Amino acid sequence: MLKAIIFDFDGVITDSEILHFRTFNEVLATFGFQISKPNYYQHYLGLTDKDCFQTLIDEGRLPVEKSHVPELVDQKKEIFQRLAETEGALIEGVRPFLEMLVAHQVLLGVCSGALLAEIEYVLNEANIRRHFTTLVAADHVCIGKPHPEGYRLALAHLHEFDGRINASNTLAIEDARWGLAAARAAGLRTLAVTNSYPEDQLSMADSIVDRLDAVTMDDLHQLCQ
Repeated sequence: MLKAIIFDFDGVITDSEILHFRTFNEVLATFGFQISKPNYYQHYLGLTDKDCFQTLIDEGRLPVEKSHVPELVDQKKEIFQRLAETEGALIEGVRPFLEMLVAHQVLLGVCSGALLAEIEYVLNEANIRRHFTTLVAADHVCIGKPHPEGYRLALAHLHEFDGRINASNTLAIEDARWGLAAARAAGLRTLAVTNSYPEDQLSMADSIVDRLDAVTMDDLHQLCQ
């Protein structure tokens, strides 16, 4: 029976994937190039800010030393917050889904490649921060998705809060293959939502939906059987 859910953040709770895309390009524009939207969604969307910049350096596209990556991450963080203040929003259907889970005393957490400050800002603005027992962000892990470190850490935090929580009764909700791979490697069942990618690119998930408020508690319990 389901006892906890760990959410990805961008593309699952908030409609911010496009904001990250625009923010990366604003930083990269100072170096004279941009990432196309199809290229970003295909190769970079699932990476943390740090991993994205380091990958671009490794590919020879970003002409800076890796020692400058923290500075680039800070620049991107400032630009993202400016955009989120005016354009950040919860994805339709998320709020009633959260209310259903809270009413059924399901513990909630986040495991995201976003920075903690970005996650906290959006959750506080939407007045839903109180619903989440733990937030695991890029700041807390050494290796981002598809590595399972983040999900293992989030699960450990939930287990510390309630010793009944384990991988068999915890579900991960993701919108991309990187996150699905990470959750599966951590031993979690997975629910994918088609906010960022079509169903055929999310086939590794145990279940796939178009929006979260179409999911019932019975659906969720069945996933954890």
